[in-house]
Amino acid sequence: MAESLTIGFLGAGKMATALAKGFLRSGLITPDRLAASDTIPAAAAAFAAETGAVVSGANRDVLQRARVIVLAVKPGQVAGVLAELRGDFTPDHMLVSIAAGITLGRLEGALAPGARVIRVMPNTPALVGESASAFATGHAVRPGDAELAQQLLSAVGLAYQVKEGLLDAVTGLSGSGPAYVYMMIEALSDGGVAAGLPRDIATRLAAQTVLGSARMVLETGLHPGALKDMVTSPGGTTIEAVHELEKAGMRAAFIGAVRVAAEKARQLGQGN
Repeated sequence: MAESLTIGFLGAGKMATALAKGFLRSGLITPDRLAASDTIPAAAAAFAAETGAVVSGANRDVLQRARVIVLAVKPGQVAGVLAELRGDFTPDHMLVSIAAGITLGRLEGALAPGARVIRVMPNTPALVGESASAFATGHAVRPGDAELAQQLLSAVGLAYQVKEGLLDAVTGLSGSGPAYVYMMIEALSDGGVAAGLPRDIATRLAAQTVLGSARMVLETGLHPGALKDMVTSPGGTTIEAVHELEKAGMRAAFIGAVRVAAEKARQLGQGN
């Protein structure tokens, strides 16, 4: 499959670039089998420079060069792009949409009957091979299409196939989640600076702490609460800090962030 795989991106922004670089980094594809289009010259030039791929200003060029088509435009642009391509989208093409909130029904309805469509919610850590993604398949997918989507997404991180109704929750959690974590790292670094550390050391310590802690959750299989308890000695420094976080409503803030982002994704899907 990898020898004949050709991938095209409709939209060459940051998420498209992260995925494309992840595919290249994994060895799943080479630049000569990668294409993209974007109407913004700066985005097109940046994608070409980062990936070595052929980049055009015309979406139809991508359909001619590739069979797996990644729809990476903003949700409000989806209808116009698919209307433009409807007549050129063949049974040999498979659409992989990363447009937040745009349902399989809307994607399938915008293309010719029988179009193969997969809806994906990835995140930007695909750039370093650590994406957390989920996907759902449309009605007309062929045997092997889900496996191809799994292979593509697994090449850049962790991927799960889920029912479409869960993708809005995935959007709120892992799709938007990197922003929450970056804010946490920045705040931890600020705390280190406030306690006397140089900024560069504080930021690297904060980032490495998040990385190591996440790896502990994934590799040990232990509940995060159990791992927290392993760090929290009776009468020690950590329990004092945990108390401070609880007083500030940290858990409620994270829960609320995921819920409002998931709801926004649902609204986008309804065209609001």
